[in-house]
Amino acid sequence: MSATLSPLARFESAGRGLRGFLAWWGSGLSAWLPGGWRQALAASSDRLLVQAQGDGLQVRRQAVSGLQDVANVPVPPARGEGVDPLAGVLTQQAADLPRWLLLPAAGGLRRSLLLPAAARERLREVLGFEIERQTPFAAAQVYYDGRVLGVRDDGQLQAELVVVPRARADAAIAQLGALSGWLDGIDLADADGRPLGVNLLPVGQRYQRGNPWRLWDIALFALALLVLALGLSQVLDNRRAAAAQLQADVARRSTQARSVSQQRQRLVDAVEGGAYLQAQRNARPSVVEVVDELARRMPDGTYLEKVSIEGGQLTLIGLSNQAAALVGKLEGAKQWRAPALSGALQPDPRARSDRFTLVAQLNDASANAQASGAGSRAAR
Repeated sequence: MSATLSPLARFESAGRGLRGFLAWWGSGLSAWLPGGWRQALAASSDRLLVQAQGDGLQVRRQAVSGLQDVANVPVPPARGEGVDPLAGVLTQQAADLPRWLLLPAAGGLRRSLLLPAAARERLREVLGFEIERQTPFAAAQVYYDGRVLGVRDDGQLQAELVVVPRARADAAIAQLGALSGWLDGIDLADADGRPLGVNLLPVGQRYQRGNPWRLWDIALFALALLVLALGLSQVLDNRRAAAAQLQADVARRSTQARSVSQQRQRLVDAVEGGAYLQAQRNARPSVVEVVDELARRMPDGTYLEKVSIEGGQLTLIGLSNQAAALVGKLEGAKQWRAPALSGALQPDPRARSDRFTLVAQLNDASANAQASGAGSRAAR
């Protein structure tokens, strides 16, 4: 692929889905880094390429900068299981790199194919069905892999199928001696001797390289889980505290609302009670009016000991030398009606008068006002 691809073309080439997006994003970010930084970060992709040469093996290191010759070593004999056959030949840094068998270009077969875009996610499986149609071999007779060469404008993939006869690959592996059990993959060289970037070795035959950072990874993963749990716990505690504060605020505001409601109800009751009392007072004549009318109607020689107004009833208790005539004198007043003596008259020899108790019903003041208004209109 050319380095002048547009961002959209690089995205299409990286593939769709989350994996493709992350690959495209990572390549875009790395393009902004200085060359030295990119080389340092890409050091993890370095690998050792082993190729049979005469009676020995040629070991080269593939890095970002290109291929570098490391050593020419004889075929290592078996040293026992778990013993690295190149431990005494390579430096510790080089010995930790993955080992790949590089086959010559003439040892394999390459076919270009046009595939739909959906085939990217399962490219190797799709290419497995093309082996018998594109090569003279059956699928069980070869080691194979594939790679994406590019993406066309219509979204289709330009892919390449790479196959190597199983017998030829097994023979090349056998030439490695003790190193055959340490292979991470098998790659095929192009016409210029550069590896294609495919892995023809089946997954089950690849060397399971131990991860020296496994314990650190586990510890960091456990630490991340612990931090995540603590963070979630803190968030939960914050939400609980916020909920408790909200409940306290709601309770406090509810108490204030109830207090305001009670005060409002008391105020309404007081206003209604005052209005009721005022209506009751307005519904009957005032005490001043009653007393003034009594003073004008009581004859001489009459003394009142008690004047009582309870509810709508007027009660008079006193002495008079004209007690029998009091009922007639009190009739016709607009402040009361139906005056009558209550009980018998009781003579008082010392005062030469009769003690009396007289009751009357107070009239409705509004009715009196309406009657007065009607009388005035009738007079006009």
